[in-house]
Amino acid sequence: MTQIEAARRGEVTPQMEFVALRENLSAELIRDEVAAGRMVIPANKVHIQKSLEPMAIGIASRCKINANIGNSAVTSDIAGELEKLHTAVHFGADTVMDLSTGGNIDSIRQAIIDASPVPIGTVPIYQVVQNLKDFLDLTPQHMLDMVEHQAKQGVDYMTLHAGVLREHLSKTMGRITGIVSRGGSLMAQWMMTHQKQNPLYTHFEDLCDIMYQYDVTWSLGDGLRPGCLADASDEAQFAELDTLGELTVRAWKKNNQVMIEGPGHVPMDQIPMNIERQIEVCKGAPFYVLGPLVTDIAPGYDHITSAIGAAIAGQHGAAMLCYVTPKEHLGLPDAEDVRQGVIAYKIAAHAADVARQRVGSRDRDDALSKARYEFDWNEQFRLSLDPERARSMHDETLPQETFKSAKFCSMCGPKFCSMRINEDMRKLAATGSMVELETVGAK
Repeated sequence: MTQIEAARRGEVTPQMEFVALRENLSAELIRDEVAAGRMVIPANKVHIQKSLEPMAIGIASRCKINANIGNSAVTSDIAGELEKLHTAVHFGADTVMDLSTGGNIDSIRQAIIDASPVPIGTVPIYQVVQNLKDFLDLTPQHMLDMVEHQAKQGVDYMTLHAGVLREHLSKTMGRITGIVSRGGSLMAQWMMTHQKQNPLYTHFEDLCDIMYQYDVTWSLGDGLRPGCLADASDEAQFAELDTLGELTVRAWKKNNQVMIEGPGHVPMDQIPMNIERQIEVCKGAPFYVLGPLVTDIAPGYDHITSAIGAAIAGQHGAAMLCYVTPKEHLGLPDAEDVRQGVIAYKIAAHAADVARQRVGSRDRDDALSKARYEFDWNEQFRLSLDPERARSMHDETLPQETFKSAKFCSMCGPKFCSMRINEDMRKLAATGSMVELETVGAK
């Protein structure tokens, strides 16, 4: 029985109880959100037996982030990918996707699943492409077999581009960047070559049966997402979204959990509309967005351009944010790129939680602010998203050991420190000076 099936029967599973404690929400609320399809708990029955710690993605829970790792035909190996996994989880990634497209994919994925306490996602078509001499020889059975194979390994959620239909392809021809999704472009090429409908769409119920057996969560792929600002919110993007709304209902009828993937590159002013439209079309299924990037002019800094859009998306109802690293559009990220991407997105997700006034979301901010005012450097570092980086930046500009715990930093020094000046003012106020000033002002 899947999580959504149990929830619909009124049952609270051990995974729901675990999630409730993590989220500081009632188990009954978690159950009701899962039953309604507004929340998913990606927890493959195989991965649950290993190191997986269940988590939830949905509008009622904290805004989550995903980190992408995986090798390419050019670089990386098992050790490198496990280092990226450790880095991502250490700095707070809620899920990790293995997007390996190079060699040794099976072994890399198995090592990642075995080591990961967070849910693991994949895009099965990548391995199908690697296995076939010519991708155009793909048959529906190839996809069914690969989905089942990865489900047996313990993959918790899978991206399948089942919403890209033949009739959508003509709508992409006027775009600047065309179809930027790897899975979406592969399916488009297959459909145009064979003049047939998307096999992931025509065999959707068969795929649902496999997902059900292992309780793999659907991550319905946005194969026609915009790859630049000029292509955002166009007819092709929304035609696919309408199909994803249809597939959401079909998956729910088969007791499958579903989340929906979203755009890519979107101007800031269009982000709220995109979120609202997805929530309406897909009937509240959790929205999992890539970025979105709010400008196209900053290669090397797209973890920043996208985190801006991610914060806005999270504020308006996106349930999970897929990180972007500084290497986006440029190359395969290494462990340091993963670190920077995760931190940028933890900031975005936390900002969204604060904006949505989720229970307890600002507690850490307030505690850090108090420590900052009191010059409790160790507590300030402990509460920060990246304690090692914060401590090193503080210490490197105060070379004398006696200054490391001083009641000032190297920006202002002791003479111009506003915190120290404020403290002096409060001491004066305690002696009655504030009353004297108010009296003078009244006169």
